[in-house]
Amino acid sequence: MKHRYVVGIDEVGRGPIAGPVSVCAVLIPRNLGRKDFRGVRDSKKLSSKKREEWFLYMKDKKEKGRLNYAVASVGPKKIDDIGISKSIRLATKRAIDRLGVRPEECKVLLDGGLSAPSKFKDQKTIIKGEDKEFSIALASVIAKVTRDKKMRRLSGVYPHYLFEEHKGYGTFKHYQIIRKKGMCEIHRRSFIHL
Repeated sequence: MKHRYVVGIDEVGRGPIAGPVSVCAVLIPRNLGRKDFRGVRDSKKLSSKKREEWFLYMKDKKEKGRLNYAVASVGPKKIDDIGISKSIRLATKRAIDRLGVRPEECKVLLDGGLSAPSKFKDQKTIIKGEDKEFSIALASVIAKVTRDKKMRRLSGVYPHYLFEEHKGYGTFKHYQIIRKKGMCEIHRRSFIHL
């Protein structure tokens, strides 16, 4: 049986020392042509402006009922409690559950080392999937834009840490600030070694 949908899944925020890890699942009807998404690629290879343009384009498609997507995040405290791998699995399950699609209706394509819950029998993990499958590339863009926005909002709560600049990654400047000010509530304590 040919599936009605393809679900593309990617995560962002595995490596930062602060903030959540976020997973996006994008549900695309099989009859939605790839030509609608010509030019989309791995979020890391797009400028911030281009990512935002794609995000707004997909938001519009979602509002018109042409596709669906969901983002799920797991915060730093949970990451410290259960580890990054389990946190990513948890976020993946939450994101795909929010789509409300039945496992037999879709083929699931995942980036890198990701896996979907076992009830999704037809799933495939693809190394560098965001370069090879547009559904995964779309998921990477939505996950990145959503997480970056969250980090900018958190920057307003914790202005000393410059989260709007480094998005929680362990830059030299970020570590300098931690040494001076200490950690805040959204730092992943298990990731930071001073």
